[in-house]
Amino acid sequence: MTWRATALGLCLGLACAAPAPAQAPDTVFLEDLTWTEVRDLLRAGKTTIIVPTGGTEQNGPHMALGKHNARARILAEKVARALGDALVAPVIAYVPEGRLDPPTGHMRFPGTITVGEDVFEKLLESAARSFKAHGFRDVVFLGDHGSSQAGQKAVAGRLNHEWAGAPTRVHAVEEYYRASEAELRELLAARGYRRSELGGHADLADTSLTMALDSRLVRADRLRPGTGLGPGGDGVEGDPSRASAELGRLGVDIIVPRTAAAIRASIAQRAGRAK
Repeated sequence: MTWRATALGLCLGLACAAPAPAQAPDTVFLEDLTWTEVRDLLRAGKTTIIVPTGGTEQNGPHMALGKHNARARILAEKVARALGDALVAPVIAYVPEGRLDPPTGHMRFPGTITVGEDVFEKLLESAARSFKAHGFRDVVFLGDHGSSQAGQKAVAGRLNHEWAGAPTRVHAVEEYYRASEAELRELLAARGYRRSELGGHADLADTSLTMALDSRLVRADRLRPGTGLGPGGDGVEGDPSRASAELGRLGVDIIVPRTAAAIRASIAQRAGRAK
């Protein structure tokens, strides 16, 4: 066979070869995928969607306004990968933060954004209805912010009642917030950290968890005891002076397995009721 015949045969073989199937990127984030990739993942069994809710609020002079949003995204990814069959929706960054006029709570500090409870719940409901329409079977609300917990639970209850005969269910998983708040603070208290350091907002536990997940959000040179949320206060309840990423990783080690287990249990309970 001449070299011309060989070259011709090679070209014909390449032209006739079937194109390699496209592979979805190694991501659980819905916004990083194309619609055909989402379709194929649904067909492959990834029918759980996590809807993380954050919040944009003051966190003292030492921590950025987007703390909740960053943590919700990073932790939701870890939970989704632990589950193995879940995707993560874009973080909801607008949550109830208090009154506008007169401003209350965190709204007295520049940069905080608030929405009405009715607006927040309608947003959650619309997101859940969208995911149901696309074929997701389990919609999971994970809230990194305290003010989102009641709304998530209310929306889940209403939709589950409405969808009693449908295959899609909504899960308001409160274990995530309990682990990141109460359980982490109790763990640190058991290790000898003072209750005055664990005040409740932008404190030792709160700051440490953020440092473990995205240290860029914490201004380490501004860590000092807080002066509270009252008039003239700096927005910090507690003392973040001894905060560290090492302490924050203790929280991550609690939050991720506890949340994944709670989601599995909630889904299993739904499956049991359907039988």
